[in-house]
Amino acid sequence: MSITASELKMNLGKYLLLSATEDIYITKNGKIIAKLSNPFQDRVDLVDSLVGILPPDLSLEEAREERLGKI
Repeated sequence: MSITASELKMNLGKYLLLSATEDIYITKNGKIIAKLSNPFQDRVDLVDSLVGILPPDLSLEEAREERLGKI
């Protein structure tokens, strides 16, 4: 989403809430000057990419041993 700096000033609370789910680009005179984003989004993306990567019948200990080459 892209908004003007004036719009951000008038509705800061709204855009702070929205920044939890999407990046907000702030423009001034038609040029992007800042980006408002969730500081934890990288972690959320990482967890989302790992969900379901282990087979359901594999225990954490077995996964650890496999990763360390002990199997």
